[in-house]
Amino acid sequence: MNKIKRMIKTTYFGKLLISYFHCIESRILPRIISDEKAVRLYYYRKTGKKLDLNSPKSFSEKLNWYKLNDKKQLMEKCADKIDVREYVRSCGFGSCLNDVFGVYSKINDIDVRKLPSKFVIKAAHGSHMNIIVKDKKEINWFKAKLMMQSWLMQDIYWSGREWVYKNLKKRILVEKYLEDESGELRDYKFFCFNGEPCYMQYDCGRYSGRHIRNYYDMDLKLLSIQDSMTEMVDVGLPLEVDSFKKMKNIAKTLSSPFQFVRVDLYLVKQHIYFGEMTFFDGGGYSGFDEETDMEFGKKWKLI
Repeated sequence: MNKIKRMIKTTYFGKLLISYFHCIESRILPRIISDEKAVRLYYYRKTGKKLDLNSPKSFSEKLNWYKLNDKKQLMEKCADKIDVREYVRSCGFGSCLNDVFGVYSKINDIDVRKLPSKFVIKAAHGSHMNIIVKDKKEINWFKAKLMMQSWLMQDIYWSGREWVYKNLKKRILVEKYLEDESGELRDYKFFCFNGEPCYMQYDCGRYSGRHIRNYYDMDLKLLSIQDSMTEMVDVGLPLEVDSFKKMKNIAKTLSSPFQFVRVDLYLVKQHIYFGEMTFFDGGGYSGFDEETDMEFGKKWKLI
């Protein structure tokens, strides 16, 4: 059964089917299940435990408390992959923004002929909605349009009530294709608690068939942390101390108004690029073992 589920999630038609199914659910479930009940159900499905909203202690518990109890307008702006660019500029990091080829509310407005041979398509109002185009001559534009159309119909907040996505404009963003010396794009994700970067998640091999994820503290010490979705192998960190310090400063500045946010950055030819800001890591479920989940939770002082 698990093999079948994995196959569905990794094939084009499986992804498309799931996407349209989510469109239907997103219109029905919010009408019949309250935010608090939905958050409790989401947490129970993921952990098999009851959610303590009165005295949350673990990282996962606090993420779900966060959904219900802290709704700064700036969070909504920073969750939008287009509007967040204004915030990044206002913090003095405009040079970290990737080039944008276009922003679209209608799929038919995208003229592929005017785009370069390589580019990346993203939905501005959600996560895990992207198409990486390394050669536009090879893209099946009919399939791509169907997928993008499903994105424009989705409200991804519905399941775990990630409210920051609820009222976002549904738009498609086309960006410059970035690639580092690995032939892919390695991620440097900073977990920031109360305006302080505390941990860095390093992802490599995401698209090569062997996705490795390591975690480091702010002294660049490799931590023995294993989540439920990826492999941990000490592959070495291709990051110089100066670049790390610059990244840490960017993450600290961008995260300063928030109780928690994960700031994602990239490094290409020693140039730092901004990726995104995520307020509910893993949708509200860390995937960590219980000890790590508690350690991350201790870093976060609820306000």
